Amino acid sequence: MANSVLFICSRNAGKSQMAAALMDYISAGKITSYSAGTNPGTGINQESVASLAQTGADMSHGEPKGIDPKVVEKVDRVVILGTDAHPQLDPSVAVERWVTYEPSEDGITGAERMNIIRDEIAERVRGLFHEMEK
Repeated sequence: MANSVLFICSRNAGKSQMAAALMDYISAGKITSYSAGTNPGTGINQESVASLAQTGADMSHGEPKGIDPKVVEKVDRVVILGTDAHPQLDPSVAVERWVTYEPSEDGITGAERMNIIRDEIAERVRGLFHEMEK
């Protein structure tokens, strides 16, 4: 599976879904993206869906899911978003962690919070895409 990435967060309801949808959108399908969670939620974060839709990317059909070891084995990169997810992965897997700013710690909530998170993830995804397409 050439040029592929798995994004992991704890619930797979927001950040990792956003990252995967942004990679699909930014790379125009050149990078295959997956998302998963260490403790999958029951549904997608609707604030994330609305915020992401403003960029043209779409995560509205995403479903929270756990980590599939077969996907982990096949992807080129694994990116863990935030500090809550601690997946048990084979030490040979190349993993990087993106510790993202959490606006709620500064009292920022709702759509404003989600847009800040979205913009940071989008910037990191763009950087990863440019790195992977070389």
